[in-house]
Amino acid sequence: MGTPEHTTAGDTAGRGSGLVAGLGRACHPGAVVAVSTLTAALAVITDRGPRGCLLVWAAVLAGQLSVGWCNDAFDARRDIAAGRRGKPVVDGVIGAGQAWAAAYAALALCVPLSLLCGLWAGAVHLAAVGAAWAYNLRLKATCWSWAPYALGFAALPAFVTLGLPGHPWPAWWILAAGALLGVGAHLGDVLPDIRGDLVTGVRGWPQRLGPDRARLLLPVPLVIASALLALGPAGPPGRREVTALALVLLVAVTGTVLGRRRERLAFVTAVVVAAVDVGLLLGGSGMGPG
Repeated sequence: MGTPEHTTAGDTAGRGSGLVAGLGRACHPGAVVAVSTLTAALAVITDRGPRGCLLVWAAVLAGQLSVGWCNDAFDARRDIAAGRRGKPVVDGVIGAGQAWAAAYAALALCVPLSLLCGLWAGAVHLAAVGAAWAYNLRLKATCWSWAPYALGFAALPAFVTLGLPGHPWPAWWILAAGALLGVGAHLGDVLPDIRGDLVTGVRGWPQRLGPDRARLLLPVPLVIASALLALGPAGPPGRREVTALALVLLVAVTGTVLGRRRERLAFVTAVVVAAVDVGLLLGGSGMGPG
């Protein structure tokens, strides 16, 4: 009989809680919550019913979790080389293998959840999730880095409506606005990190533009998307649409000018414009046959 060693119960519990917290941070929780909540809201306004809304939310949640964990796992070596602290894998809170395992598990769950929303709807959503994985694994460093964002944002309203009886597509201007919002989100998301990305060899579309040109281009797709959402529905725009479009123009110009010294500010203004556009989308029409 050997002498008993010290108990590891407390350490195991600590590691378990650390793993959960680390995975929670590594999934990019802001994007996960925002995208899944927006899509669920679209499902509500199109009368998908409680079961349909829950399935839409769960499918998008699983897809976004898989994309976020894949991103942090794949980028771990590059983030370490660039000195980007604050990421759980980089900081050693979780291992890259654990992030990969979580990503594959979420992806496996996403497939049946998406198809339960309808064959065509599920195919569109899985194509968008596949494009996001392709961005993480390859397209991020190419001139096509914008394409997965455009496809992913345009796919969200299509995923919702294609699960309705008759499988209708959203109006064309909603699809176009979604794609443009995706391009703007890509520019805004990458803008603060362009210089660090160039050091580590990431040469996507925004990096090839450079920080100055990317900042100047950022408001263009966002404003055009806002115009489509405000002016796309039949009939003249109301006071709400005109006010929203004026606000978007003001915020976009402000972000472009002030973002010259603070690139994070340009990103913040892009988020504000996106929030206004979400309001226009939820309050407008066109989520049905195009």
